[in-house]
Amino acid sequence: MSYKKLWLILFGLFLLETTLLPWIIPLSWQSNVEVNPHFVLVVVLFIGLYIHRHVALMYGLIFGMLFDFMTFSPMLGPVTFAMGLAGYLAGLMQGRIYSSIVISMLVIGLGHLFYDAALFGIYRLFRVTHIQFEWVFLHRMLPSMLINLLFALAIYVPIRRLFESMPGKPAENEE
Repeated sequence: MSYKKLWLILFGLFLLETTLLPWIIPLSWQSNVEVNPHFVLVVVLFIGLYIHRHVALMYGLIFGMLFDFMTFSPMLGPVTFAMGLAGYLAGLMQGRIYSSIVISMLVIGLGHLFYDAALFGIYRLFRVTHIQFEWVFLHRMLPSMLINLLFALAIYVPIRRLFESMPGKPAENEE
C-alpha cells in the first residue's frame, strides 16, 4: 500500500465523518449522551502505532486543520493541536511495548480520551465552554470513545495488514 492510498482512505473517512455520520446516528442516542465518531483520529492513532510518530503528527496536523476549517469550531487550531499531539503520543508507544490487539485498543482509547480532554481544556481555558468536566466526561467522552473503539476493533486486522505492507517503513530502532 502506498501513501497515496492512505491519503485517500483518510480523506474518505473525513468526508464520511463530516457529511453522512451526523445523519446516520439515531436521535435517541443523542438525547442523554452525545456521540461523536472520530474515525480519522482512530486511523491517525493507528498510523502512530504502526508506521511512525512523525508521520502520525503530520497526518494529525493536516486533517486536524481540515476539521478546524470545515466544522463549526469556535476558533482555529485546537483540533489541529489535539489530533497532531495525540498521534505523536501514540507513536511514542511504537517499539516500546509489545504490539497486540489489547495494547492497540488501550492506546487508541487513551489517545481518544486525551484528544477530547485536550479540546475541552483548550475550550475551557479560552472560556468557550462553561460545562463541568465530569458531565462532559460521562455524557460525551466515554460514549464517543466506545463508538470509536468499536470502529478501531472492526478495522484492526485490515489496517494492520495494510500498514505492514507499506513501502519505506522506518526501522524500529530508528529515532
